[in-house]
Amino acid sequence: MAGTRAERGRAAGRRRGRGGVGRRRAAPADARTGKYEKDDRWSFVAVAPGARTAAVLERELPARRIGLLDLATGRVDRWITVDHGVGGLAFSHDGRRLVATTYREHSDLMVRMRDEAGGVAWVRQFGGTSSRSGFHVLEVADGRGTWSPVAERRDVNGRQDFAFSRDGRLVYAQVVGERDGMQQFHDLAGTPVPAPAEERHLRSDVPARLSPDGGLAASGLTAEAGDRSWSAIRDPRTGEEVARVRGGHLLAWADDRRLIAWERAPGPGEYRPRLVLVTLGSEKVLPLSGVREPDESSGTVEWEPVFVERRP
Repeated sequence: MAGTRAERGRAAGRRRGRGGVGRRRAAPADARTGKYEKDDRWSFVAVAPGARTAAVLERELPARRIGLLDLATGRVDRWITVDHGVGGLAFSHDGRRLVATTYREHSDLMVRMRDEAGGVAWVRQFGGTSSRSGFHVLEVADGRGTWSPVAERRDVNGRQDFAFSRDGRLVYAQVVGERDGMQQFHDLAGTPVPAPAEERHLRSDVPARLSPDGGLAASGLTAEAGDRSWSAIRDPRTGEEVARVRGGHLLAWADDRRLIAWERAPGPGEYRPRLVLVTLGSEKVLPLSGVREPDESSGTVEWEPVFVERRP
């Protein structure tokens, strides 16, 4: 797996008197140094399978063009202009297409709320406040594609981006409901449809989803003990739990037996997650990163890794 790192900041400035805007900053991996280099040009980055190209959006959202960034040089090779403003991007599993989620307003609007102690905090808009309008499906090779409207619904959050199903015939996004991780699939015309058989038991809040061979499904947190956590692995067609693996939040499959996960760093005190490599049938946890902690001085809330399949 290879990828990039995205930082999400607190609200910066006012927007038409209603609240603030969450600022995102991308940090693609520099092929020459092997380090993550912050790049203030981009508010959103989606990395294509193979980790050679990324689709990027400029700072002001919703954006009216999508850049195709060469990750080796840091230069935009080509721009794709769109008729509807875009706030989120995702590549298909084969890397040939992009789904670009469209919004009428900024996709990261935030509002001020007071806590019980009287303090003020910025929080993202949740439930029933999304300006999402639909999605473009675009061919990466020539930028051609279609836009499909999606009906407004009260059970989606402010930012609720679409992603492709494994076979690329559908798109899906999270919906808010009676249990965590619910998702709604749509055909490429924007019509809600049932989930495909192999993705019916997946969770929208577990990014790892299907194993590379499609035989296993990553699922949610199952048990905790001290600073150790375990998540379920299921049969994707039946939903039956077939194994448990270390890790509190499964992010990506490294191969058909190993996954990358967030797991609590050992020690007393508050929850301090770090990236780890875990293996089916083993209690061994291999740390991959330092601890993710908020940086109060710069207002950064958190950083998020972006994983993609590395290909020859």
